[in-house]
Amino acid sequence: MSTSSFPQDTANPIAGILWMVVTGICFVAVTALVKLLGGRVPAAESAFLRYVIGLIFLVPVWRELLAIRLTKRQKALFSVRGLVHSLGVILWFYAMSRIPIAEVTAMNYLNPVYVTILAVFVLGERLALRRIMAVLVALVGAMIILRPGFRELDPGHIAMLGTALLFAGSYLIAKIVSGEVPASMVVALLSITVTIGLAPFAIAVWVTPGLTDLLIIAAVACFATAGHYTMTLAFAAAPVTVTQPVTFLQLVWSVAMGAAFFGEPADPWVILGGGIIMASVVFITWREARLRKSHRTPLVNETKG
Repeated sequence: MSTSSFPQDTANPIAGILWMVVTGICFVAVTALVKLLGGRVPAAESAFLRYVIGLIFLVPVWRELLAIRLTKRQKALFSVRGLVHSLGVILWFYAMSRIPIAEVTAMNYLNPVYVTILAVFVLGERLALRRIMAVLVALVGAMIILRPGFRELDPGHIAMLGTALLFAGSYLIAKIVSGEVPASMVVALLSITVTIGLAPFAIAVWVTPGLTDLLIIAAVACFATAGHYTMTLAFAAAPVTVTQPVTFLQLVWSVAMGAAFFGEPADPWVILGGGIIMASVVFITWREARLRKSHRTPLVNETKG
């Protein structure tokens, strides 16, 4: 949904903000639950099980799925998207087992920034000077979070950088096919192709999960699905420029949850860097709304798995 076409007479900013708050709670719950697994189940297997369980939510659209007819080009694009997204999900699950929740959340804000950069090469978009400056500011925020040379970087940090890049690529492929295939099918086909894409990686590292771990992964699938649903309700209720800043609350909740339940002390550098990235994303979104561009930068959560 383009922000420029949002019907002002039906706008309900309060509802949009509240739905985005609920969305943030759902996604922070997803992050915390994956952290709770503690690496007992390999990242690829955890991700695979999450998507297998998530296939249950496709039942309402199974008739439409069976009826859809894709061209060879569309099949290729959906296959590539499934592989790219699968790799991104694996890296995200891996990062969660390695670095604090707040750092994962803060670095996840880079997704729309990557989309803005890749859109230049993939979709042929042109970047105005102000957007270039906003991207550079966001990258400064990332450096503040990582602080290379001032602390030892964990492989989880590298994984998150890769996650943001891969999810951005997945989003751009979705943009290419969004005008050709119904939105519900774009989402459904992603779930199916990612499940298939994750299968060989999961089999290669398979361990038999316990009942508790299976219940945790099932809860991850439920909260992730609920988060995407409430996010669509937020989009329907208010413009992106209203709901976008609310996503910063996720970093606040992540810091609080990490400190309360996982013994992760609040890192002011992570909060500062995340805030800078978020401010950059808000500016990019606002500029695109002003310019009424057809290809807008997605919200942070739009590129989530």
